[in-house]
Amino acid sequence: MGQQLTYSDGLAIRFLYEGVDLGELDAHLSAQLLPRQLREASTKMGGRLIEIGTEVFPSAELEAYRAMVTTGGAAGHQPLAFAVVARSLGVPFEEALAAYLFATVTSLTQNAVRAIPLGQNSGQRLLRKAHDDVAAAVEHVRHLSWDDFGAVSPGLEISQMRHEWQRARMFMS
Repeated sequence: MGQQLTYSDGLAIRFLYEGVDLGELDAHLSAQLLPRQLREASTKMGGRLIEIGTEVFPSAELEAYRAMVTTGGAAGHQPLAFAVVARSLGVPFEEALAAYLFATVTSLTQNAVRAIPLGQNSGQRLLRKAHDDVAAAVEHVRHLSWDDFGAVSPGLEISQMRHEWQRARMFMS
């Protein structure tokens, strides 16, 4: 929560809400997501969200992002697609960011329940604790600057890059 979700995804969502150019944010995310698997996962999920969002929650801004992605002018990252949909629906920034962060934590927890095995009860306890962590992350993102955008632990990124070369993986990144 205190690394990539806050300093990359969280700040990207905040900057979009503040009016920073969508194409610029998309390019920065592409450059900052060093592990190939993370970049591909972000754009794969973002692309699906753009397609679904265009059908279910159509808006001029989402259609413009879709056009940028279709023509190769943008990659279509998940946090930006989510933020475009949320903002076009009038969801306030703090609520949108909290929803995005909690959805991500929920997905990771579900994977842990299946992979470790963590167990359903432990998974639910983790999700309850995550509420406090999400609230703290939302507050923290409000106070960060452009210079903080993409500031994540090199050790975490190196581990993520090593992961793509493992022989067997349980989940698609």
